[in-house]
Amino acid sequence: MPHDDWSVMRKNGPEVIGQLPDGPGVYRFRDERGRVQYIGRATSLRSRVASYWSDLRDREHLAPMVARVARVEAVSCDSVHEAAWLERNLLEVSLPRWNRTPGGQESAVYIRMTTRPEAPGLSAVYHLDEADHMRHFGPYLGGLRVRQAIAALHRVAPLPYTKARPAATERDIARIRGVAATDRARLIRSLTAILEREPDAVGLACQRLAQLRDRAASDLAYEFAAQIQQEIAALEWITSAQRVSTMLPVSQTVSGWSDGVLVQLQIRAGKVCGWAQRPCGHATAARALRATPHGWSDFMRRNAGLAARLAQPRA
Repeated sequence: MPHDDWSVMRKNGPEVIGQLPDGPGVYRFRDERGRVQYIGRATSLRSRVASYWSDLRDREHLAPMVARVARVEAVSCDSVHEAAWLERNLLEVSLPRWNRTPGGQESAVYIRMTTRPEAPGLSAVYHLDEADHMRHFGPYLGGLRVRQAIAALHRVAPLPYTKARPAATERDIARIRGVAATDRARLIRSLTAILEREPDAVGLACQRLAQLRDRAASDLAYEFAAQIQQEIAALEWITSAQRVSTMLPVSQTVSGWSDGVLVQLQIRAGKVCGWAQRPCGHATAARALRATPHGWSDFMRRNAGLAARLAQPRA
């Protein structure tokens, strides 16, 4: 096929980009032979993909790749954190020609909750170490964000100051924070609810942090207020919707179908590590759709609809 004829982006670029949602996700570019050239993530899929055809700025090295893009594909994610994880997982499995870093830049981190009376509290760890009186949450991306989130959580639920046999200084701080050893179980429940992303618990924690931030600002403690704002952002990061990397040892394929397009995500050991889509009739797709767990159905249906729209841009 002549070079000027195969590029959908040359002919229908604005229509294709217009089908992308203004939300977070992962995108990939294919050439005229169907080969994946690049995988990226975005806070806004529409704006990010459009930028390749408007202003590359510090990405001028990608201009030869952009000239060869024949098709855009995308997965709409429920949070920027989820998009970061999906990009990382895909790049760890296969590094397209124009990507430079396998797996992204951020470190994978867990939050460890220690409930031992002698040393209760939260900590950031890079490896799971199962033991009595320990529970892990995550995984999350970004060690700094996780440590900031832990600081935020300890502000609203000061579990470390409920330890048994505290030192004199720790007793003084516990008294100032208004907690004692008898509050340990309550604070563990509160922190667990937040880390399990229960909406009411997360909302209450963010509300209390916002009050602390605003009080600091009214007292002209602007640096402290800015620090708390960073902690709020970090807490929102770790509690945002994120299903593509979990600690569950599940391996399965989840599917979605719309308007003749079947989209499938391959999950191995709790991580989405494969993404495929192809033309497919509904009757052929039915078995894959029945095997998709209910918790994935809406997510996959939404992304199959997106895939169908990108495959058939409006005139």
